[in-house]
Amino acid sequence: MEVVDKKQVRRRINQLQRIKTWQLVILFCLACFVSATFLRLNNIGMVERREAVYTADKAGDNKITQSRLYDLQRYVSAHMNTDMDKGAFLVAAYNRDKQILLEKASVGVNGNIYKKAQDVCAPRYSSWSPAYVQCTVSELAKYPAGESLNSTVYLSPGPYSHVYVSPMWSPDFAGWSLVVCVVILIMILSRFISVVILRMLLRSHYKSI
Repeated sequence: MEVVDKKQVRRRINQLQRIKTWQLVILFCLACFVSATFLRLNNIGMVERREAVYTADKAGDNKITQSRLYDLQRYVSAHMNTDMDKGAFLVAAYNRDKQILLEKASVGVNGNIYKKAQDVCAPRYSSWSPAYVQCTVSELAKYPAGESLNSTVYLSPGPYSHVYVSPMWSPDFAGWSLVVCVVILIMILSRFISVVILRMLLRSHYKSI
């Protein structure tokens, strides 16, 4: 009976050794490369859609901007590795709405002082920038009503910030390739542990080996 058991253990070891560990390791490395490539493509897809949102926002078309935001949300929610970090902030829309509030608030005894500030600063700067804002604030400060205008007119940035969360795993190429990596890794670990256990059994129970 002991001889039969010994042969069975040896047969089991031989079966495990038919597939070499180095072969599984190479296969695992290839699977990891493929998985990393698909994960990277997922992230690139998110960045492209986020840039489309920014482009629509700069164009000033709210309908197209909302459509691009929907595309971005749908893509991020269906693909792993598409986390947006701080999200997408509609800078152009925020600045446009902030300007409208400032224009309304700046109409007083001195007229529309915000427009006067724009007339001075706009020729100096081709687009909105911190320097443009500083120039506007400096010009507004020249008028009594404008000294505290920039601090009193507040527009919450919340509605202009959009953050979508990607799933931990998604049933796409990236997700399934990651599953393959995990399966191969489990095979490598299981094979190694099984061989070690079987050899320990042979050494501890069959002293004749």
